[in-house]
Amino acid sequence: MLYWYQAAKSLHFIGVISWMAGIFYLVRIMVYHAEARQLQDASRSILEKQYQLMEQRAYQIIIVPAVWISWICGSIMLSLQPVWLTQGWMHIKLLFLILLSGYTHYCKGHIRLLASAEGAPSHLFYRAMNEVPTILMAGIVFLAVYKQGINWWMWAVGVFGFAALILFAVKKASKRLSASNE
Repeated sequence: MLYWYQAAKSLHFIGVISWMAGIFYLVRIMVYHAEARQLQDASRSILEKQYQLMEQRAYQIIIVPAVWISWICGSIMLSLQPVWLTQGWMHIKLLFLILLSGYTHYCKGHIRLLASAEGAPSHLFYRAMNEVPTILMAGIVFLAVYKQGINWWMWAVGVFGFAALILFAVKKASKRLSASNE
């Protein structure tokens, strides 16, 4: 049983790392895509087609398989350690994983939005959007490491403090980018 648990855990790590890398890459492409939509010359069409292709490939080739590997291997781990399903830390971790999965699906909607002729959010929106999985990941990692030994007060303060720090940095960067475009 230990062998299968360790195999599932190793594949789970690989899946999660690939999922996060894919999400960060996808949203970074969306930043560039949104910037390209502001161009007025012939390069706009060329860049938009290339970014659409890159977004589709990142989602289909990197993210979708990584999500499946993460969920399947995580489920195998839970089937081998079912006691974790009775513990609060796992409930919160699963909630954060559901939120991350929802965020991933939300990104797919933005791939379609950027491909349409309708207005998509600005590159500043996508820059801020790229920080959401970082916050979720931080919460998930601390839960996975500390498990039932987690200090809930410190975890909540840490996650919300980290989110506030990222929000502050995004606002500061957005002001700087807006000022340099004027």
